[in-house]
Amino acid sequence: MTVTRPLTVAVVAATLLALAPPAASRAGTAHAAAARATTAGRPSGPCALRTRTRGVSEGSRTPRGFAPSSGTVRAVTFFVDFPDARARLSPRQRYAEFFPAVADYYRTSSYGRLDYRSTPVLRWIHMARPYRSYGITRGTAFDPHRDDGYHAITREILAATGRSVDFRHYDLINVLAAPNAGPPATRDVRSVTFAGAPTGLRTHDGAHVKNVTFIWSRQTGDSPYRVLTHENAHSFGLPDLYYAAGGGGTRAPVGHWDPMAEDWGPSNDFLAWHKWKLGWLAPAQVHCLTRPGTRTVVLSPTSERGGPKLAVVPLSRTHALTLEARAPGRLDHAVCRPGVLITTVATHLPSGAGPVRAADATPGSPGCYTHDPNVSAPLSDAPYRAGQHYRVAGVTVTVLGQDARGNWHVTVTRRAAGAPGLSHLPA
Repeated sequence: MTVTRPLTVAVVAATLLALAPPAASRAGTAHAAAARATTAGRPSGPCALRTRTRGVSEGSRTPRGFAPSSGTVRAVTFFVDFPDARARLSPRQRYAEFFPAVADYYRTSSYGRLDYRSTPVLRWIHMARPYRSYGITRGTAFDPHRDDGYHAITREILAATGRSVDFRHYDLINVLAAPNAGPPATRDVRSVTFAGAPTGLRTHDGAHVKNVTFIWSRQTGDSPYRVLTHENAHSFGLPDLYYAAGGGGTRAPVGHWDPMAEDWGPSNDFLAWHKWKLGWLAPAQVHCLTRPGTRTVVLSPTSERGGPKLAVVPLSRTHALTLEARAPGRLDHAVCRPGVLITTVATHLPSGAGPVRAADATPGSPGCYTHDPNVSAPLSDAPYRAGQHYRVAGVTVTVLGQDARGNWHVTVTRRAAGAPGLSHLPA
């Protein structure tokens, strides 16, 4: 969840030394290089859909204020507990629930383009008041005008760390709470990220506190660390793909095909559209299909390095049809029907309003991955296979089949601009 999903300090000398950034970073050169790297693969051209909001969205351009999503990205990680919820494990044990798994995940998903480095402050920072007095619920704001909530917790973290941390050298702030603080995640998911805009707090060195994530409780499944992968991705500019609903319920119209929709249960890789938005795909890996007529494209599975990964058919300035190949891989544990995943992206829809929707090649089917309640089973067999067609807004997609190398061949036919079928899409 962003607030822009809601779903932890005695420091030894070695830890204090670890908080000092490398000499190159102090000189600013490392961050300058990282900034250059973030623009190398950014979406551009007619398939880069317009951004309609200053917050997280599916727009191709991520507004200023968010963290870089390629190159070297640095996070500082704190640990907090409360008088009524003292930690029952060491900071190192809590840290090991997430690292190096989060960094490894991003390295794999980005094909090595994101070098995520986390520096932990390995001690519990004891909050001054009981957990309940901070009023943390799903949706609690970071309100600088209140003396509770996330503003109060963060203020205490800053006071406890003093001048031992130079926040100017970090792109992300992670706060891992003692897992016994608050209700279990199976009952109420409260993890949240405040991304993009400053929160109203500044550190001792003048840095704005922003792109800060709070992780509560523990998620279930074989890769529970991905709650942090999900939340940090908000700081990179990605929205929630589920429909937020009253009473804490959610519905994910893209299913288990991206951790921004479902980050519980078995691992799942990011959509190719998100990889493009985050700067992880080179221009040659993206087919931009804007002209009328028929074109055949080749797509290699997102789980493999190299090769073309994404085909984009713009339908309006805020809508596009996207095609990608999905197959079982290191991050795609639940792929039980390899094929071509077809999605519709809408940049005018905000986070939590279902901005990406998957087309289901087998409507009415119970799915092929049905033994894990954390996976949207009906969409687990959504990819299209050889001989199947999909039509929308004057565009026809036909999957031809798979070659000996595992690549999928697809033809895309679109009518001339202005033909019937496009007018119902908003500008």
